[in-house]
Amino acid sequence: MSAIVTPNDCQPRAGDIAGKAARRAFGPNHRWKVLGIGVAANAGFSATFSGIPATAVVMRQGYHLDNASLGLALGLLGLGVALSELPWGMLTDRWGDRRVLLTGLGATAAWLLLMAMLVVPTKLAVPGVTLLSASLLIAGLLGGSVNGSSGRAIMGWFGEGERGFAMSIRQTAVPLGGGLGALVLPSLALTLGFAAVFGLLATVSALSAYFAWRWLHEPPAQGGGHAAAATSGPAPLRNIEVWRISSAIGLLCFPQVAVLTFASVFLHDFAGMGTWVTSASLAAVQTGAMVMRVWSGRITDRHGNRRPFLKFCSALSALAFLVLWLQVVATAAIPALMPLLPLMVVVAGISVSAWHGVAYTELATLAGAGHVGTALSLANSFVFVGFCLVPIAIPWLLVVFAWQGVWLAAAICAAVAWPIFLRPA
Repeated sequence: MSAIVTPNDCQPRAGDIAGKAARRAFGPNHRWKVLGIGVAANAGFSATFSGIPATAVVMRQGYHLDNASLGLALGLLGLGVALSELPWGMLTDRWGDRRVLLTGLGATAAWLLLMAMLVVPTKLAVPGVTLLSASLLIAGLLGGSVNGSSGRAIMGWFGEGERGFAMSIRQTAVPLGGGLGALVLPSLALTLGFAAVFGLLATVSALSAYFAWRWLHEPPAQGGGHAAAATSGPAPLRNIEVWRISSAIGLLCFPQVAVLTFASVFLHDFAGMGTWVTSASLAAVQTGAMVMRVWSGRITDRHGNRRPFLKFCSALSALAFLVLWLQVVATAAIPALMPLLPLMVVVAGISVSAWHGVAYTELATLAGAGHVGTALSLANSFVFVGFCLVPIAIPWLLVVFAWQGVWLAAAICAAVAWPIFLRPA
């Protein structure tokens, strides 16, 4: 039976759409449609910011780039998201989930379509690194709208006993989109060129915008069981615990970004693997991350152990990257270890990608309902600082320390995140 929402039942979070939300009738399972929208939107943008780096080898060749220029272009995609996340999140808390998500997805689709027409190498001309980097920067600026708005919608529609599970399902969209991008985009770039890559990504963003327009609305009142927890405590930007969790999230993403952006180059240049192996390895990372995120969300909802789980993931990730570092060092003396490198990349990548839904749920709960968009966007600002800095830093680490230095630095970042996740006394 459908539940009719009246003005007296609503506690709207955006005044300009409260009346419309109040007059809508929602079925009891409408929250799963909202979750599906969040998954679609995040998967679409993940295919962009994770899938484009998976084409790194083809991009380096097609755009005539060296490693430093490639790192700059990929880094500016992350910088765009890092710069725009917090403004988009604050706008979401003021303007509402629906408008922000529609605006961001529509603009992202339009920009990617423009890139497909104007920023691709042809027989007549090859875009320079400046044009490519600026275009990816703008794509990141527009795509930063997705995380805070979709997360706020999901936290509003699901009750406390389901939020970790729901947010973890939403976070599976990141490896889902990234995995599909890693499987499809390198081969697509190799056979049809980057016009097809950017055109496909534009289509995915446009479809996500349509679903958001069709089904994303304000949630029923708290009495219906789906509204977010009441706002309490200081605003996120004045809450030290929100800053602690956000910074730990960002730091733990540094080694993850290293895998997403340069694992294909590592496997190609160092391990001598072909396109199929590199694509399959990155797809395996994303698939394993999806499974682990759903499992971790359900388990931590049941046992209430989000902080201990986050500490465990930090320690496990540090250990996995340490083993990868040792493997790289050992291959100089034992070349027979070389075929094991893709497997260890997969293990390390899954370990450092399993915790996102749990961390974002913990962060949103700390912030309270009125500040979910701002808090989630603050964390993602830290995350995409990593997407900016890591691709730029890796080529320089390669010059000085080679690949063993890259993976040792990843292990150190994961180890440093461990004490930050400790719950204060």
